[in-house]
Parts: sequence; structure tokens; C-alpha cells
Amino acid sequence: MVINWPGLNDKEKTELIPTLFTTDNWILLTHPQGASNKSQPPLGESQRIARADGKCSRHKGWWREGKDELATHSMTTEVWISTRGRISEATRIAIQEALEEENKKDTASFGREDLEEIHRSGTEAGLLGIYNFPGSVYATDGSNDRGVMGAGFFKLDEHRGGCCQLGRGEEGNSSNRAELGAACLALEDSKRQQDRKPVILLSDSACFLSSSQKWTGEGKSPSIHGNPDADIMRDIVQLLRERIDQGLLTIFIKIKAHREDPLNELADRWADEGRQSENIRWRTSNLRRNS
Repeated sequence: MVINWPGLNDKEKTELIPTLFTTDNWILLTHPQGASNKSQPPLGESQRIARADGKCSRHKGWWREGKDELATHSMTTEVWISTRGRISEATRIAIQEALEEENKKDTASFGREDLEEIHRSGTEAGLLGIYNFPGSVYATDGSNDRGVMGAGFFKLDEHRGGCCQLGRGEEGNSSNRAELGAACLALEDSKRQQDRKPVILLSDSACFLSSSQKWTGEGKSPSIHGNPDADIMRDIVQLLRERIDQGLLTIFIKIKAHREDPLNELADRWADEGRQSENIRWRTSNLRRNS
């Protein structure tokens, strides 16, 4: 077990100490106190295996604000294990490198350990039963930073993703355009795979779902003329119509952003990668197909 020692109050520490003395399968994270920044063992029977500064934790209260950027703290982080514990040198080096990491975001993962599966079952997607959905699940996300837009998706059943950079950024950029591009990539991927299963598309963008909703339902006749993202929306509508003609179910679901749901986090990383991609889609403003 991994324990954030400074995050416990005195009562919690007192209750935990007997367990730490009788077991050796734990890791403690601590922060040296005082101006000297001197190493301080949390327990008598503990040994330090790593110490460094770096972006190794998220901002306080990140789950309330939906922030996934890592924090740069002025304090040092130390990692301790039991004096009876043993770890390989490769593991120690990996922990040290993690402490020294300078990436802006942590590395999203999709592990198979029991605790990881329990965690996923308690996320928004897990509570909705999406991990047991008898079809294809795509998590989509867009990234818009410094005038460059990226779109990405992650496909659950095959544990893979895809991405692209979006064109027309010089005309102005928006998060909604990036989100539309991500949804279109996912629908295109489903078509290429000749996947005749029902499809769920997860998005953390309420704006994207609102802009898409006007194209669904009977009696609606919206005009694509004047829509700044008509080039992408046209492709999405066409792909959805093809699925409807084939009797294939497509469900769009809004989930909250950056609440440690692996699907949303992995889609977010693919979208970030899309901003660096040489694959640039939807370059022109006309309605001709331009992939």
C-alpha cells in the first residue's frame, strides 16, 4: 500500500503505526520539514529509497475543480519503505524518475490489478455500467492550447487510441471544434473497423453535446450554413446517418472532466498528442471532404 503520510491526521497515524510495524508491504511518501530540509524518517523501522523535487503530485483539491495539471511544490518529496522490505534496483530507479518527472500531466494508465478495477467501478463511467457495455466504447476529448487544436480518442475494448491536429486555427480556435473533431475521429474509426456493435461516445464537453443535439430528433431542420465548424459537423451527421441506416445504435454521454476516470484521462492525453501531430484534418472552410 502507498500512504501519503502528511495527508493523515494524528489519530489516523496512531491507528496505522501498529500495522506498519508488523508488515513490510508499504510505501510512505513524506515531505521534510524545516528550513534545513533535512531528511526525517517517519518511523524508526523505515529506510529511504528516493528523494527529489519535481512535479509528482496534483494540485490540492484537483477533483473539485477538474484540474489535471501537476503541481510544482517548493518542498521535497521522500519515499520510505520498511527496513524489512526489499525492492529491486529497477523499481527504485523508476520511483526516483517518477519523483523527478517534469511533465505537465501524470501518465494515465489502465491497469488490471484488483484495486484498479475497484477504482474504475467507482468512477462516473463505472457507476453508469459503461465498462460492461456490450458494444464499443470510445472516450473522446479535444485540446486547445496556444492557438493549436488537437483531437483524440481512446477505444476501451482494444485499449488503443488515435488523434489528429485540426486545421483552420489561424481563423480562430475553440474547444468545441476540437471536441467535434474527436467525436468524428471516433465515428470514423468505428466505420473503418466495420464494427456493427452499438457505440457509446463519452465526452466531457457539454457544449459539444448541445451543438450536436440540434441535429437529432424528428421535425428538426437546422442549417449548416454559417456554422463555424460546418466542415466537421457535416462529416459527423453523415456518419451518424450511415449508422442509423444500418440500424446501429449510437449513444453520446456527458461525463465530468478530470475526475481520475481512466477513459477520460487517456482520451485527454491523445488529444494533447494530437496538437503535435502531422496529421492535420479539416484544413479548409468549404464543405468539400478534405481529410
